[in-house]
Amino acid sequence: MEKNQKTLSLNSKFLCLDLGLTEYRTYILSLALVAGSIALPYALHHFYMVGQIILPVYFFVLIGAYKFGWKVGIITAISSVFISFFLTGMPMLTILPFVIIKGVLLSLTASFFARMSGKLSIVTIVLIVFSYQLIGSTIIHLFTHNLTLSMADVVLGYPGLFFEIIGGYILLKFISRYGKKELETN
Repeated sequence: MEKNQKTLSLNSKFLCLDLGLTEYRTYILSLALVAGSIALPYALHHFYMVGQIILPVYFFVLIGAYKFGWKVGIITAISSVFISFFLTGMPMLTILPFVIIKGVLLSLTASFFARMSGKLSIVTIVLIVFSYQLIGSTIIHLFTHNLTLSMADVVLGYPGLFFEIIGGYILLKFISRYGKKELETN
């Protein structure tokens, strides 16, 4: 029975790893994802409003949480926002808590959907993005009573949401085999 389960896991379309806090890979992968979460927004913010439209800070959080679990996603979400703020001044202090809230929500949502579906699909990524944006925008509206601020990611950043969906799917597809060799040897 165990061999059949292992074969089934190996043949599934997407291997979702759930790395623990005691594993060195958690921190190495988080560090790489944080670097991407700092570099991409920094680069894009040099082109007028491209950074606000593309929403690059969430991209690597999606990748980390979907492939490597909610712990990697949350480490990436929180660390990248604070490090980016101290190094570059972005995001602005006034929206810093809201970016963290949405990043944590994205981490939890992406990890949940990845585990529940057990596969990678555009539909799953769309559900993740829709869910974390809906919940995050609702929370921001409850705190600020400012509809413009709470809907900014959707109204101004809708191209970024498409980038997150399509780009996230492509990158996750590219790294989908990571960890399969380890599963085969166990």
